[in-house]
Amino acid sequence: MEIENTRDSDSMRGSRVGFSGSLVSGKKSARFKDDESYVEITLDVRDDSVSVQNIKGADHEAALLASRLEKRPNNTLGSQLSFHLRQVSKELKRMTSSNKFQKIDRSKSGAARALRGLQFMNKNVGTEGWSEVESRFDQLAVNGMLTKSLFGQCIGMKESSEFAEELFDALARKRCITSPAVTKDELREFWEQITDTSFDARLQTFFDMVDKDADGRITQEEVKEIISLSASANNLSKIQDNSDEYAALIMEELDPGNVGYIELYNLETLLLQAPSQSMNLSTNSRVLSRMLSQKLKPTKERNPFKRCKRRLDYFIEDNWKRIWVMALWLSICAGLFTWKFIQYKRRAVFDVMGYCVSVAKGGAETTKFNMALVLLPVCRNTITWLRSRSKLGKIIPFDDNINFHKVIAFGIAVGVGLHAISHLTCDFPRLLHATDEEYEPMKPFFGDERPNNYWWFVKGTEGWTGVVMVVLMIIAYVLAQPWFRRNRLNLPSTIKKLTGFNAFWYSHHLFVIVYVLFIIHGYFLYLSKKWYKKTTWMYIAVPMILYACERLLRAFRSGYKAVKILKVAVYPGNVMAVHMSKPQGFKYTSGQYIFVNCSDVSSFQWHPFTISSAPGDDYLSMHIRTLGDWTSQLKTLL
Repeated sequence: MEIENTRDSDSMRGSRVGFSGSLVSGKKSARFKDDESYVEITLDVRDDSVSVQNIKGADHEAALLASRLEKRPNNTLGSQLSFHLRQVSKELKRMTSSNKFQKIDRSKSGAARALRGLQFMNKNVGTEGWSEVESRFDQLAVNGMLTKSLFGQCIGMKESSEFAEELFDALARKRCITSPAVTKDELREFWEQITDTSFDARLQTFFDMVDKDADGRITQEEVKEIISLSASANNLSKIQDNSDEYAALIMEELDPGNVGYIELYNLETLLLQAPSQSMNLSTNSRVLSRMLSQKLKPTKERNPFKRCKRRLDYFIEDNWKRIWVMALWLSICAGLFTWKFIQYKRRAVFDVMGYCVSVAKGGAETTKFNMALVLLPVCRNTITWLRSRSKLGKIIPFDDNINFHKVIAFGIAVGVGLHAISHLTCDFPRLLHATDEEYEPMKPFFGDERPNNYWWFVKGTEGWTGVVMVVLMIIAYVLAQPWFRRNRLNLPSTIKKLTGFNAFWYSHHLFVIVYVLFIIHGYFLYLSKKWYKKTTWMYIAVPMILYACERLLRAFRSGYKAVKILKVAVYPGNVMAVHMSKPQGFKYTSGQYIFVNCSDVSSFQWHPFTISSAPGDDYLSMHIRTLGDWTSQLKTLL
């Protein structure tokens, strides 16, 4: 045993609307009526002026429109009056539809309108420039002021005037504007905010719409509304059913002082960051966080090149450690291949074997490098030490060591393929069919007598070691693939016995034989006779010594401690919990793992499992998920 170590759509109610007008005793009544109510405006019409005498049944917006009919002395009063009456008619009718009189249900949740509104803004706002909005402002404004009822039309949000008014209120509250109308400069400020597709701007708009009293705070109830609405919109029923719990947990996390509200920066934390471990939320809550963040994401970029660039930027930001390590590795491999390729292109053997020998030697050089490098990612103690004790962990993704090990193995396969195929299908046939004159420069390497068949190459030390290595590598590489290692293929029972984790484990330990043959093969070379040109041992000496020391250190540090099985339980998900007696003097810390060996399953295999018991417990426990053949046999045995 070894210790390694995230308010419904406003209801619309109304009736048909008509218009009538009459001029009596210098006064004109303009009446907008329906079955239930009417708006009556009484104007005092003099020879040179118009004044508003009375307004009945109108809200403050209609009153503002009517008050703007007041005109001072004017020579063209009749035409002006007619024009402005028509304008009032038009403006009041805009507050209605042909069949419905729209009223915003103020009892609905501000969070509902905010989420719905942001979705609408992402689809409909920002497709035009300020020049178009400015042009509409000049057409719709009265005395340089644009009313709230015309705000949606002015900014191009015609399909949702009720949301436009909600948005107007939120933007006005933020700027302490109490008037139901805005100037062009104020509209410009509104436009700049709602067309800003950055997360900060969208978040600010959302917060302003939810924060109805403009005190800069959102209560727990409003947090609950945000969670419930977002979960409902995305069919996340479990979150919706437990919105109270999630809201309480979020408030507990974001409101540690228990003041009863959160502010803008707290909401940003909720939307941008995954919940911390202290919240103990389920996976669904992380889904909620991502989903809420998506609610506030910027408008989808229409330009495909910019969209691809944004995705590329995100990818680089998330994977820059892996990218530079991979780039360095590929550069070294390409450099070694090119160096060897050019070197053999300048030698006399090139005249006989051609580019085949250059490709073969280039592939061999990359194979030497990768055979040395592939050992480093599996040096557990060294990687643990470098990750915890050095600053290299900031630039090197040590946690991806096994993935990098697999990448290097693929590089070995490519190098071996180039080397073997070039020799067998090109170099050797060209050498066998060379004329006596062409063979003359080859005598120092292959002897005075020219080889006459393939067997000559195979029976030599260089030949049989290469063939055996390739066979062993193919076996280990194939059995290491997930289809065989995890028994995913439906194979006949006789063949299936030769696959699984046991087959992977034993075949991978053939590397000992492979490295021995690799050194021999690198020493007995056809085209290099001087010892300092035989560089195979130079590549792999240090990594092999380091790996050997790793195994020795592991053996010295480990203690083969027999334990007694105290309890075994099987849980849903095919997970088995094993409780064992705790050896005397055995100490560990949370997060460490132990290597476990069960001799009744395999005398040689040691498998690492995280210790799930607390350091203060008087027993050891581990939870094992039954996936492969070793764990399946262990489960059956226990």
